Amino acid sequence: MAEFVEFEDIMCSGCQVKMQLGRADFTYLGHNFHTEVMRCPKCGAVYIPQELAEGKIADAETALEDK
Repeated sequence: MAEFVEFEDIMCSGCQVKMQLGRADFTYLGHNFHTEVMRCPKCGAVYIPQELAEGKIADAETALEDK
């Protein structure tokens, strides 16, 4: 059984500080897009939950590859 983790409980593994919701910019096949994800306020590392990777990001990747 998978354990549900609240976003406010996510810690940066490098800095050991709580991540905060913030904008992240992505580039794929020369196209730029952005979304709100959990980011480390200290080093800028991002946390991309599996649901986002399999959903919104995968949809954008498929759309760009089809062009």
